[in-house]
Amino acid sequence: MHPSHSSSARLTALGTQLIEIHDWLREELARLRAGLDTPGGAGLTRELRAHCVGFCAALDRHHTGEDGGAFRVLADQAPELRPVLAELSADHQVVADILHRVESLLAAATNARQVRAELDGLAGLLESHFTYEERKLVAALNRLAGDTVELLGLAPPDDEARP
Repeated sequence: MHPSHSSSARLTALGTQLIEIHDWLREELARLRAGLDTPGGAGLTRELRAHCVGFCAALDRHHTGEDGGAFRVLADQAPELRPVLAELSADHQVVADILHRVESLLAAATNARQVRAELDGLAGLLESHFTYEERKLVAALNRLAGDTVELLGLAPPDDEARP
């Protein structure tokens, strides 16, 4: 999906890297949604389906990484964040449910309108989720050291790799 930073860059400023990952995921979701609006109603082309599957997998890796990595470390090091972490993990399950619905719609070769409705709902949920997570966790994450992929599920994209 996107290239990784060097290992030295991945060992600092996890909170800042979280924002970079979220921004990249926002951009990818916006590209997906825009792709569904192609002129002539082409809708779910093979390329768009592949992009959608790749996006779903990246988002799932990110949330799985947070739940199994950064959130566990933060729960140990900052117990006052446990209620926030529990809320965010619950959001992750709701997002996973939406991703499963999107994948089912793609497998059933459904029309683009149904996929668009799910992605629109996902976009609203993710914007709220990402904003809340960034507001509540960035400072605490910036105090941690560790591997970004291990703790956040993905590495931030390189600026040069962005369109």
